[in-house]
Amino acid sequence: MELTWIDALVLAIYFLGTIGLGLYFTKRNRSTDDYFLGGRSIPGWAVGISLIGAMISSVTFLAFPADAFKTAWVRYLPTLTFPIVMLLAAYFFVPFFRRGTVTSAYQYLSLRFGPGISIYAACVFLLMQMVRCATIIYLLAMLLSPLLGIRVELCIILAGGATALYAVKGGFSAVLWTEVVQTIVLILGGLVSIAVIVYLIPGGLSQIISEAWEAGKLSCMDLNPGTGKLEALAEGFSLTQKTIPMLILLGVVQHFTGKFDQTTIQRWCSAKTAKEARKSMYFLAAGSLPVWGTFMFLGTCLWVYFQHNPSDVATAILNGADGHKAEEIMPYFITHVLPPGVAGLVIAAAMAAAMSALGGCISAIGMVSVNDIYRPYFVKNRSDKHYMRMGKAFSLGVSILMMLGAWAFYLSDTKTFTDLGIIVGSLIGGGMASIFLIGMLTRIGDTRSLIIGIGCTLAFTVWAMLMHFKVIEMQFELYYTMLLGNAVMFVSTCVAGLILKPKPRDLTNLTVWDFNDDPLV
Repeated sequence: MELTWIDALVLAIYFLGTIGLGLYFTKRNRSTDDYFLGGRSIPGWAVGISLIGAMISSVTFLAFPADAFKTAWVRYLPTLTFPIVMLLAAYFFVPFFRRGTVTSAYQYLSLRFGPGISIYAACVFLLMQMVRCATIIYLLAMLLSPLLGIRVELCIILAGGATALYAVKGGFSAVLWTEVVQTIVLILGGLVSIAVIVYLIPGGLSQIISEAWEAGKLSCMDLNPGTGKLEALAEGFSLTQKTIPMLILLGVVQHFTGKFDQTTIQRWCSAKTAKEARKSMYFLAAGSLPVWGTFMFLGTCLWVYFQHNPSDVATAILNGADGHKAEEIMPYFITHVLPPGVAGLVIAAAMAAAMSALGGCISAIGMVSVNDIYRPYFVKNRSDKHYMRMGKAFSLGVSILMMLGAWAFYLSDTKTFTDLGIIVGSLIGGGMASIFLIGMLTRIGDTRSLIIGIGCTLAFTVWAMLMHFKVIEMQFELYYTMLLGNAVMFVSTCVAGLILKPKPRDLTNLTVWDFNDDPLV
């Protein structure tokens, strides 16, 4: 498909509008507080919408439909507990970051456990976010490459560089307000894609649902790579295979881990008040499942459409032939099925999905690099403008690393990218949620016990990686690495804390048992 002038116009309006809106906020950045937190003046509804946009990303826009197209809805299971976790976060986690002067997750860890634990957690966060952003850039490049007719490598540079431009220059305000617009665009793009398929299928929505149901595409069955057929998940609890209860439990751990990273906490701290920060979580809790469900259902619709309109590409993706990846189905659908104008809107939506999440990651990485590593431990007592310049420099540097990571993902081989993302995230981030939970919920842990817990968790992670690369025999399903890693961290740290017994110290506002009566701000 060649890009029509209507599609080009739609993309130009979206692209220039987004860049212009982002750069508009450049002149408002007079301090690091403005640059990293938007002057702490963002309304809760805007923070909530931006969180939805950051949550969706191109992983949702491209990988969720791809996964539902090739398999079924099994990977929707971990999302079911998301609203509950968000409500818990609103009432129990927000207070830790709205009292006093705490502005980041790792500043809290420094106060609670000391600088060593803070630096470790910050470095893990930086690595996880670079992996996540590399994923986002890769998926967007997979869409742009067939559309523009240029190599994926060049599309990676275009996709990463465009967002870095306004995220680095405009700061957090630019990121957040562009995310609000991008979130609306990307949800609209998903709904329009579904509407087109419903129009093209003779029996409309009812036929799509009936055919998908009959084929098991609306079930929670998973694809057996050996037979190429959908099979029911095993029952009960198991560490060696996917089961419904285990995937739901995995979702709880993943969601808790996500609420302790800086991309979320930065937004809580940017809200006008604690009440507004909590309001943002209500928006997120209400919008999460419908949005994820929309893009999973889009994948189901794509499967029904290509059953009626077979194509070599769709068949090869379903059969896993010729190196075709599941993430290619949305780009193929956009470029070969959608009419002019509509295709441009959906492409803009895909770009919005990537840019919204990517911009937030770049801003958070810049803030953590400066406020939690560079300023407290390397270069102290410099001017505020110096630290703002360094924030821009760090953000630019990690943007380049993200693009290199996207190229590495392009060279990888995996069944679906959702699989790879879960496994890589689990290997890198195992145990992080437990560090925060120990700090917030107990008085047991201190630096010594956390070091022991981290050591045990790292040893477990090395074991999991050896299984992943088939150096040793597989002992458990790698999907559960994050779940087990957090269990190892929590148990080993608590046992070490009970044996070593932490020294008496002031824990005011650092645990749920030691809040003072000061109101939230």
